[in-house]
Amino acid sequence: MRYACGVEYDGHGFFGFQTQIQEPTIQNSLEKALSSVANHNVKLTCSGRTDTGVSATSQVIHFDSNSQRTEYQWIMGVNSNLPKGISLLWLKAVEDDFHARFSAMQRSYQYVILNRWIRPAIGRHNVTWEKLPLNAEKMNTAAQYLLGKHDFSSFRSSICQSKTPIKTINSISVERINNKVIMDVAASGFLHHMIRNIIGTLLPIGREEKSVESMLEILELKDRTKAGVTASPNGLTFNTVKYPVKFNLPETTIEDHFPYHYEK
Repeated sequence: MRYACGVEYDGHGFFGFQTQIQEPTIQNSLEKALSSVANHNVKLTCSGRTDTGVSATSQVIHFDSNSQRTEYQWIMGVNSNLPKGISLLWLKAVEDDFHARFSAMQRSYQYVILNRWIRPAIGRHNVTWEKLPLNAEKMNTAAQYLLGKHDFSSFRSSICQSKTPIKTINSISVERINNKVIMDVAASGFLHHMIRNIIGTLLPIGREEKSVESMLEILELKDRTKAGVTASPNGLTFNTVKYPVKFNLPETTIEDHFPYHYEK
C-alpha cells in the first residue's frame, strides 16, 4: 500500500531535508518515526528537498507499507515519535502510480524579509533581516521579468544537480505588509538555491542600488557571477504542492481534514 502525507516542519535545527552524514535531517527523522509505527524499515520520497534552515508548511511525501494501521494510528503514532520541529498533518492511501516528486504539477515557496532598522529577536529564524529601506514595488516589478519559461543559469547553484537550467515560473509577486516584504513564487520546479539567489538579486534593487531593468539583464546573461549573493535560508518556506485532481489530496494544511473523532 502506498501512502501520501502532508508534513510541516521548522527547518531551524535540522541539516535540511535529505538524509546525510550530518544529523538530524527531516527525512531521517520521518523515516525513523514511520518505521517505528510500521514495524519495518520505511524509505520515503518527498516532493522537493529543502536546504538547511528552510521550513515547510505543507511538504508532501510518500512511502510504501503493508502494515495494517488506520489513518488515525499512522498520524498519532508517527507524531509521537517525531521531534517537536516536525509534524505529520495528514495521511491518505493513494494508487501505486502516485509519486510525491514526479506527480507534482507545481510547487510554491514564500520568502519573508523583516525590513526594519532593529534586528529581530522573536521569530528571528523565520525571517531574513534587512535594516535598509526596501522599495517593494520596484522589487515586484523586477520580479515580473522572471515570469514564464527561461534559462535560469544566473540563479543556479554551482552544485545544482538538475538536468536543465530551464524552468517555468507560473507566478511571482513581492509585496509589503507593514514591516515585512514578502515574495511568493510558484513554478513547476526550481533549481538548487534558485529562490535564495533571486532574493539576493532583488535586495539591491529594493535598496535602489540597482535598476529594475538589471534583473532582465542578469537573467539574459545566464551567468551566476552576475546575480546577487545567495540570501539566507531564514525566511524561506516551502508552502504547497499541486497534484492532478485524480489523486484527491488535501489542498491545505488545516488539521480538520482529520478531526479528533476520527475512528481509531
